Amino acid sequence: MTTLTRASAASRGGAKPVLDGRRPPGESALVYIFTLVPTFALLAAVPMAWGWALSWTDIGLAVGFYLLSAFGVTVGFHRHFTHRAFKANRGLRAGLAIAGSMALQGDVITWVADHRRHHAFSDKEGDPHSPWLFGTTPAALAKGFFHAHLGWLFGKDRTNAARFTPDLLADRDIARVSRLFPLWTVISLVAPALLGGLITMSFWGAVTAFFWAGLVRVAVLHHVTWSINSICHMVGERPFAAQGKATNFWPLAILSLGESWHNLHHADPTCARHGVRPGQIDLSARLIQAFEKLGWARDVRWPTPARLAKLDVAS
Repeated sequence: MTTLTRASAASRGGAKPVLDGRRPPGESALVYIFTLVPTFALLAAVPMAWGWALSWTDIGLAVGFYLLSAFGVTVGFHRHFTHRAFKANRGLRAGLAIAGSMALQGDVITWVADHRRHHAFSDKEGDPHSPWLFGTTPAALAKGFFHAHLGWLFGKDRTNAARFTPDLLADRDIARVSRLFPLWTVISLVAPALLGGLITMSFWGAVTAFFWAGLVRVAVLHHVTWSINSICHMVGERPFAAQGKATNFWPLAILSLGESWHNLHHADPTCARHGVRPGQIDLSARLIQAFEKLGWARDVRWPTPARLAKLDVAS
């Protein structure tokens, strides 16, 4: 983001600035590590899966840890902490923050601050990862796609948490979970290896589980999440008039656990279900519904007919 962009963004919507200085070098280095190492593992996964180094144990662990960390992001980081689509009891709230941290997409406060900023400036100057910031020519859109999907992560500017997440900073439980992000990172990568080794009773089982259920799982979830920022702001349907250019992209519905019904989300950000039309699978909403039945979640903002009637249908 340019100096002009930083200054103009800081002048909008409140006294506190949008940005909070620059990332320290150590934090920037960790972003590169958490982004590139799992991606390289994903590239190596194709030859490794060709007849060796992949077992049903690896697949089971990878799916299990994917669901744990992905629901932590979609239900926890996104729908609960960012948009307050439901209230959670203390145990569920802490559990969702930890599970989302295991996705290795940053600590809960940083993630939520970036995403609230995204909604405050959706597809406009100040949006940290809009694909539409560089123009509409083919070259500009290609640059924008890369920026939205991956490039923005390497920026030096840091979103001001004091402006966008004062509620989380004041929550002692969540602030503690946020500070312990390095611990959740270690657990996210080491736990699959320990389980793989114990299940197979072999060192090789631990190695392959670390690779598939650790690194590859993290990489797949990274790219699915990043695709919501890139693909779901460029390609797909826009049945509702929404802030920005958010779209619905059905091929990602299962892997994203319902997050790719992104057009409705930007039309009604606090809604607990994103897939509101028949046939729109939203596994995250199903999990919230289960939490509600168990008494762990309450005041869920479901998409009632009256609520949907208030949304503008895109022309």
